[in-house]
Amino acid sequence: MIADFAQTEIERRLTLYQVFLKLYEHHSGLLDEILQLENLSQPSLRKMKVCYVHGVVDKATVYLMTNLCDNQSQSLEQPQQIWTIGRNRNSGICIADSYMSRRHAAIQHIDEQGFYLIDFNSTNGSFVNGARAFEPIKLQDGDRIRLGNMSFHFFVNYSYRVLPTVAMELLMQLMHRKSDNQAEILTYLRDRPKSLTEKPDDNLEIFRNSGLIEKLEHWYDNFSSEQKSEILDRFFSRQVPYNPS
Repeated sequence: MIADFAQTEIERRLTLYQVFLKLYEHHSGLLDEILQLENLSQPSLRKMKVCYVHGVVDKATVYLMTNLCDNQSQSLEQPQQIWTIGRNRNSGICIADSYMSRRHAAIQHIDEQGFYLIDFNSTNGSFVNGARAFEPIKLQDGDRIRLGNMSFHFFVNYSYRVLPTVAMELLMQLMHRKSDNQAEILTYLRDRPKSLTEKPDDNLEIFRNSGLIEKLEHWYDNFSSEQKSEILDRFFSRQVPYNPS
């Protein structure tokens, strides 16, 4: 009876193993997704580092930003615009992964075309969104790349935009009220700014001594003297009136 049960259990495990191999052979990308979902459900793995490679094209400059090197984000420029990846210490992106070949793959940027992933006939292969890279694959924003046992996401941007100047009304909201008769101004100064006293006349003197007026003038050189004066008047008019009682 026990022998029959053991034989049945062995056959069941062999069947599951064969299913696993078929799944990995034909749907490796789906299997990766299942494993990632399983990892997220484990409390000990919730703080896993999110790995990424970000291709940046800034006018005539092309570089990669990634946290795959030395566990910290770095900007990597390469004159030939080819970033090699592998276990070899001479690789542009060196990854200590036993499943990765010494010269595993590379990310190459071609002018007027974009970024490509190229596999160097690695033992365990290179995959983009679950598809093995038998030839160069053009990378798109958000692609998921797996090299050996290492997975990361690829992002790319070809443009940038300059944001408009922050409105003075929003800058004035950087003031945090500490109490009815005391406030704190958030500035970029390293030293903590002096607190406002209860007397309005003393407040004005503190702002002059702290250099806040000069800093605002430096930020807004395009403002006329009249405009600066009006801004300061509006600023001080928002203070809580002094109540001697």
